Amino acid sequence: MTTGQSKKEAWKWVPSLYFAEGLPYIVVMSVSVIMYKRLGVSNTDIALYTSWLYLPWVIKPFWSPVVDILKTKRAWIIAMQLLLGAGFAGAALTIPTTNFFRYSLAFLWLVAFSSATHDIAIDGFYMLGLSKHNQAWFVGVRNTAYRFAMIFGQGLLIIFAGFLETSNFKESGNVPFAWMISFFVLAGLFILFFLYHNFVLPKPEKDRTKKELTFTFFSKEFLKTFTLFFKKKQIIIILLFILFYRLGEGQLAKIAAPFLLDVKEAGGLGLTTSQVGLAYGTIGIIALILGGLLGGFVSAKNGLKYWIWWMLVAINLPDLVYVFLSFTQTSNLILINTAIAIEQFGYGFGFTAFILFLIYISEGNYKTVHYAIGTGLMALGMMIPGMISGWLQEMIGYNQFFIWVSISTIPIFIITIFLKIDPEFGKKMEIG
Repeated sequence: MTTGQSKKEAWKWVPSLYFAEGLPYIVVMSVSVIMYKRLGVSNTDIALYTSWLYLPWVIKPFWSPVVDILKTKRAWIIAMQLLLGAGFAGAALTIPTTNFFRYSLAFLWLVAFSSATHDIAIDGFYMLGLSKHNQAWFVGVRNTAYRFAMIFGQGLLIIFAGFLETSNFKESGNVPFAWMISFFVLAGLFILFFLYHNFVLPKPEKDRTKKELTFTFFSKEFLKTFTLFFKKKQIIIILLFILFYRLGEGQLAKIAAPFLLDVKEAGGLGLTTSQVGLAYGTIGIIALILGGLLGGFVSAKNGLKYWIWWMLVAINLPDLVYVFLSFTQTSNLILINTAIAIEQFGYGFGFTAFILFLIYISEGNYKTVHYAIGTGLMALGMMIPGMISGWLQEMIGYNQFFIWVSISTIPIFIITIFLKIDPEFGKKMEIG
């Protein structure tokens, strides 16, 4: 099948493919944190070891050319979906065991690596399987499908696990049983994706194994593009901006859910698993999506330079809601949900500037590779602060930790003063 595939045919695979792309990432980065907290793992270990799961996305720029050269994108997609199903099944089987943390993490590593590879193959296949016109037409569809994956994984799946934790089944109150079943659901879902996409994905003529590329040629080309990235003007400021933009979020992301789940005696809010799924994974995700849509709309109107300071404030200032929640330890669910919605809306709005900046610095002859390097550095900027966040929180408590998170956002404001951005960049650009 050629790249001129009709919209009707594309509807059969674009939404399901991007739903399948988003789900493993959400499970590895967010759902695993909640699961381990419910299984009694310390915040220090949760933050350290789940942050290491960012590594496949950090090294994605080095791995993506290999995916491009070996086998077809279609073959990679099918293979990774089978591996993802196996990884989720393996994690499910290890959850009830004595050494569940060690063994389930090993399977989550498999899921993380498969997911990062899956991302590379899907994004490449999208451009090969659709005409230029249909690529633009389906941008909104693919982004919406990805967001539904976020709601399903961080919201509905967690609510489901919480329901099983407190249900009247034979295994009532058995937390490991609840999460084992939840991960088996994920495994079954990816087996279905494997079977379905093996049947419906087109076979574009351009999706071929590039056997003519030798390892030597590949190495020289990659080294050249990599070197050119680090020769960009203001490269030091660029690197600092990428690494520090999400410094507050990188710490908050690993501790927010444990804080919501922890009992009040430990400084938390004492919410149930299902309540966290509703607050953080449903209402919060919807607010995040709305913030992102607004960010895309206004930046397209006035450009990145005009909005970058407003977006910096939006992504960082709402972190203060966790300071408020930690000091009040309120039981008012409306207040808790509102606070989380404010923080997530601000994050969605503010994150738009970061994506635009990565696009901005990737302009030129090697934009695909340079954008991949930027996203790898972005993952590194989340991984490093996330690794120490659990240890830090357990050292100083939730109150002081959230104050520290708010203080740690100050450096990015200083760095941004020195950033030079074309005033016209971003205007009339569609940000999904």
